[in-house]
Amino acid sequence: MAESEKEAALPPKDEFSEWYNELLWMAEIMDVRYPVKGLYVWYPFGFAIRRNTYNIIREILDNSGHQEALFPLLIPENEFMKEAEHIKGFEDEVYWVTHGGRDPLDIPLALRPTSETAIYPMYKIWVRSHADLPVKIYQIVNTFRYETKHTRPLIRLREITSFKEAHTVHATWEDAEAQVKEAVRLYTEIYRRLGVPVLRSRRPDWDKFPGADYTDALDAVMPDGKTLQIGTVHHLGDNFAKTFDIKYEAADGEQRYAHQTCYGISERSIAATISIHGDDKGLVLPPEIAPVQVVIIPIIFKNGAEEVLAACKDVKERLTKTGVKVEIDASDLRPGAKYYKWEMKGVPLRLEIGPRDLQNNVAVAVRRDTGEKEQILLTEIEAGVRSRFEAIHENLYQKAKAELENRIFDCTELEEVKEKIQDGVATIPWCRKRECGLAMEDVIGAGILGIPLEQKKDRKEKCPICGEETETRVYVARTY
Repeated sequence: MAESEKEAALPPKDEFSEWYNELLWMAEIMDVRYPVKGLYVWYPFGFAIRRNTYNIIREILDNSGHQEALFPLLIPENEFMKEAEHIKGFEDEVYWVTHGGRDPLDIPLALRPTSETAIYPMYKIWVRSHADLPVKIYQIVNTFRYETKHTRPLIRLREITSFKEAHTVHATWEDAEAQVKEAVRLYTEIYRRLGVPVLRSRRPDWDKFPGADYTDALDAVMPDGKTLQIGTVHHLGDNFAKTFDIKYEAADGEQRYAHQTCYGISERSIAATISIHGDDKGLVLPPEIAPVQVVIIPIIFKNGAEEVLAACKDVKERLTKTGVKVEIDASDLRPGAKYYKWEMKGVPLRLEIGPRDLQNNVAVAVRRDTGEKEQILLTEIEAGVRSRFEAIHENLYQKAKAELENRIFDCTELEEVKEKIQDGVATIPWCRKRECGLAMEDVIGAGILGIPLEQKKDRKEKCPICGEETETRVYVARTY
């Protein structure tokens, strides 16, 4: 196959759905051919992206007072059914284990769709005194949901393979509220490390987490203009504490119900990262999560081949010592085929070294994000690579941020909203009344995403349904 033909094998990114599906297997992220709908296999390369991404999540949580733990996958039906409102939100999505071998179980076991009902019976045992608070525990596990809509790898799954869920316990409602704000901040920091700008909003009451007082969420705007929910933070009040009898002895000796939060990120974080940064050639990965950060391409002719290969190995050894993940591609492929291969995999920086470069004591550095070529002195290769990593990351974030800002449209009329949400996210005044919000959704044919957390309240406008004055605008968008 000619190189031009191979490049045409990946659809243009403008055809986002096709581009996304083809990219997942061409870049060896996920294999969709597992014989159960909604379950997918991580290739080693994709799993390395996952590992690097979740290392960032672990680092940020561990450095903010969280501790990682692990709770069971199976939840007894009697515990699972305790929180009625919560279960009503998941009852159509639960997988049940009803037999052990051939014997019916005395109590059916749910495969966790989320872990509140697995963790909170243990919190009842662990939490005794105000001195035990706050509790800030997280786990990274698989969860199962019987998804009946159109499944899509990393986005809509029956097995969420990489669900990071944190569950915190606090003395007061206000302490829990402060933790919600902290969690939103931590999640924003995680996505900043991935080069992904986010919309942060409070979900309307009819779209909050079942059993929560309120839900704040983070969304990314995907290349097709739809939003992808990539993080949620829930203030649970004392709702679950009352259900699971989670009490603590206060300083005055009284027994009081605790207040709780929970918040989660899944492999949707990776879906957003690869979708927002990728291009017509394939992946474009932020250096921090790239499985291969630098690929060295020896430019070999009949004369000087040994010297070139020796120089390539020396550069690899030096960069590896500084923690950079490096590959040398000394295969028999032509240079153009090598470029195509590693561009598809999103390697942030390509170094080309040939006889003329050795004479000049340089390597030619090619950035994946911009295609720019520069020379780096071989004596300064470590610093040169590191500085370009920083530049690549910042460029990816700023480019994505500008694209996000260009996709947010301030509207005043519902017909205008219907038009603008084809390209991104619209904002519209809302009086905050449920009936008006639901009526707007019916007219627009899309949902209210939420009330922006950073909203400036500097002008009064009219709700397009009831005409009441309001200072509140809401995001409206098509969603995944």
